[in-house]
Amino acid sequence: MAWDLLFSTDYGLFSLFVIVFVIGMSVWFSRFFSRKIREDQAQTGK
Repeated sequence: MAWDLLFSTDYGLFSLFVIVFVIGMSVWFSRFFSRKIREDQAQTGK
């Protein structure tokens, strides 16, 4: 029943979109900050 509501209603699809978006955003931020930290360490020579 919960899966039916998630995939067949507008609020379920929007919830799914938000969940996927937040997970994608967390992956992007972690990669972005890791890259910036590595660049900063290379620039300071540590």
